[in-house]
Amino acid sequence: MSYGIKPILQGIDLDVYEGQIIGYIGPNGAGKSTTVKIMLGLVDGYQGEVSIFGRDIADGNIEYKRRIGYVPEVAELYDSLTAQEYLGFVGELYGLTQRQANHKARRLMGKFGMEEVYFDRISSFSKGMRQKVLLISSLLHNPDILFLDEPLSGLDANSVMIVKEILAELAAAGKTIFYSSHIMDVVEKISSRILLLNGGQIVADGSFEELREQSHERSLEQIFNDLTGFHEYRDVAASFVSIVQEV
Repeated sequence: MSYGIKPILQGIDLDVYEGQIIGYIGPNGAGKSTTVKIMLGLVDGYQGEVSIFGRDIADGNIEYKRRIGYVPEVAELYDSLTAQEYLGFVGELYGLTQRQANHKARRLMGKFGMEEVYFDRISSFSKGMRQKVLLISSLLHNPDILFLDEPLSGLDANSVMIVKEILAELAAAGKTIFYSSHIMDVVEKISSRILLLNGGQIVADGSFEELREQSHERSLEQIFNDLTGFHEYRDVAASFVSIVQEV
């Protein structure tokens, strides 16, 4: 995949299976978002074939999207709607009846401790509350594949623990989860498989234990730095602080 003359993805080739939590990581500009947007059907013009649920997504049939959930890194919610209205709207887009969507959404809001604000406008919600609404909207229709881009953004510690356990249980039930984040310790702990993208190519693919054995490093952050060639972070940080402290 290229934008103009700039190559973004170069020969990505992989198979993904049910029940995997895939930590999809890489530096900014590596091609992570482009890969996900291609699979979501939001970007075309790519070369090669993308097959989801055994079917080429370029055939024009968008039914596969009913089986996909998505939490983007930055999402604009409809602030003038209440949580009930927004989640009901999303549920109906995915084929639920209004009654089904309302019944599930209200109970899911309750599990996040937000049932009392179910009828409140989203404009009154904090960042963490908005993130919970986004997570619920991505799961309301019980998707088989879930794409999550920085899904823990704005969540408090208790909610983070709940979401991590939710993902583990969904994977155990056979759901496939693409998890993209720059928080390496979380990716390290929750992922059954880690894909590291750099310069539009997959430079690592395996479980954390496998990558650690191959690299002889102790943490995913160290593996990431080695494979992306970024070793100057201490020098950059020291230089940054020296400028801050100038009189």
